[in-house]
Order: sequence, then structure tokens, then C-alpha cells
Amino acid sequence: MVQFKATIIVTTLATTAAFTPPSSIIRQNRHTSIAPLQNAKKPFFAEEITDATTTEDAPKTTITKSRDSSQEMFDSASDALQSVGWSAPMREEELTSDDPFVKRINDQIQLESGVQLEELLNPAKVVNLERDLVNLRAQLADLTGKDLSKEDKDMVEFTTEEVDNGGGGVEADKVRKQIDKKEKDLFIERRSVFRGWLKNVFLGQAILSLGLSWIMVTDPSILFGSFDWFQNTRSIDVSIQVLGFWWWWLFIVPSLRSRRPKGFEKKALDIAFLGTPAVSLIAPVVTKDTAIIWVANFALVAGAYAFAYATFSEDDADEDGSNDPAWLKFIFKSLDFGSGRERGARN
Repeated sequence: MVQFKATIIVTTLATTAAFTPPSSIIRQNRHTSIAPLQNAKKPFFAEEITDATTTEDAPKTTITKSRDSSQEMFDSASDALQSVGWSAPMREEELTSDDPFVKRINDQIQLESGVQLEELLNPAKVVNLERDLVNLRAQLADLTGKDLSKEDKDMVEFTTEEVDNGGGGVEADKVRKQIDKKEKDLFIERRSVFRGWLKNVFLGQAILSLGLSWIMVTDPSILFGSFDWFQNTRSIDVSIQVLGFWWWWLFIVPSLRSRRPKGFEKKALDIAFLGTPAVSLIAPVVTKDTAIIWVANFALVAGAYAFAYATFSEDDADEDGSNDPAWLKFIFKSLDFGSGRERGARN
């Protein structure tokens, strides 16, 4: 989010500069020299220790045994998870809606709340919490000496009470605290449904932003003329006008995407989300009229809806984006801050 805010500030200032006469720009030249750090001496705590003595043999043996025990635990949990179609634990691979692990969560939520997994407020966070709990329970079983191989069910079906054999020392207590916290978070998330009224709030936000942005690009004094800072700050009206046509990318399109649309509308808003910043960056080269640039953004969004409606098919609705190019996945995951799918997502 910090990088995103920095991008907004830099982009807005750069666009404002294109609308501002050169005489009104004040430049300050400051020279700062940075000494090369390549040859800087390492601090004593960062230096490598090369001396070794025979007295370290016992600790090394203990460490080796500990690693072997942990590896056995990982292998055991891996076999259990692979039996239900899931990859090995402790890995952050992307899970699709067709994964057996995700289907199992979806079925449980349907029984509990009568809604689908995707209808929750943070579906990705629910999946991540479930995955963490499976891994932590497998770790707790290993630390407390609980043999789960004799049980006739998969690792994902065990509860915390079933895997906890008692004891385990300090490490087991730490794992229990982590499990307790994640179970409380999961309890809340599994009951946080994305209600219809929240979608209407996002729609209202988009409509309000549409009207405000038009006033900003045409006559910002209507909104800010009564403030002293508006009258006394040079070129502030230009900055507000520039921000007005950037409003499409900053608020209007993200607000519409936050409703989690499906079908052709989702495709249209994906196109608009990538196209509006391109228009806002390129259009000032052709015209300095901010109202025209705002209309160009409006035309792009309307065109995206028309194109998506004309080209959308039911086959597109069945795709979850797993076949999209890597560069396109990266763009959506890096820039999407308003669709609701990024909250808690770790894939």
C-alpha cells in the first residue's frame, strides 16, 4: 500500500507538471554525495566465524537429530495432504476452486452458513487459515508424540484436541497458542459474509466519485473555492483538475470491482482497470483540456463494457484465471487494491 500511495503521488505530480507553465515551477538544486559502502568494514557481529573445536560435536549431533525429527513430521503431513489432492505443507502454492482442499472448505461453509466460499468477505484468508491450522496441528502431533498413522482418516480431518497428546514442552505451548489464535480468527472469517448491502455501498461510492470527479476537472472552485488554501496556493486548481481525471483509476473503477462482479462485467472492469491509467498518462500529450481527458476515460470504460458484452461466452465464466499469462497475473495482483480478493491473500 505504501508503494501504491507513492506511485499515486509521483504520477499526479508528473502529470500536473505537464499542465503547469515552466515559470511557475520552482526548482531547488541540492547535491548529496553518498560514500561508497562496498568496502565498508563489517561489524563484529556480521563477521564469519571460522574457528571450530571438537567440543561442538555434541550440539551438532543434537541439531541433526532435531532436523531429522522435523523432516519426518513434514513427510508424514505431506503424505496425508497429498491423499486429498493438496501439495506438501509449509508451501505457499496457489490453490484453485477445483482443489479438493478448497472444495472441502466450501462444503463445510455451505453446511454452516448456507453460502459459498466465494461469498465470504475474505475467502482467500479463510483458505490460508485452514492451511496453516493443518500444518500447525501436524507439528503439534509430532511435538507431543501423537501417532496419527493408526487413525483411519486424513490429516485435514483432525481437530486440535485429537492431535494434542499433552506435554511437548515450550515449543508445543507456542504451537498451541498459534493454533488458538488462528482458530479464533477463522471462526470470525467463516461467518463474515459479503452482504448485498455492502455491494450497494460500493456502487454508491462509484456514482458519487463519478460526479465529484467531473466537477474537479471542470470547475474545482465549486468544491474548494471557499477555502483559503485554494485561493492562496499557486496552481492548486490545476492539481485538482489532474486528480479529477485520475479519479477513474483511483476510485470509480476500483469501487465497481469491489462489488465482485461476474461474467462480462468482471471482464469489462479488468480491461478498464488497466486501460484508464494508460489514457490518463498518454492523453495529456495530445490535449491539456482535463474535461476531454475525463471524457476519454469515460469512453474507455463504456467501450470496455461493450466489448466484454459482445465477446463474452459461458466458457469464459468457467475459467478462474489459472491459464492467464504470468505477466497478466502479476499486474492484477500488484495493482488490484479494491476488488476484495487481495485481502488476506497470500498466494
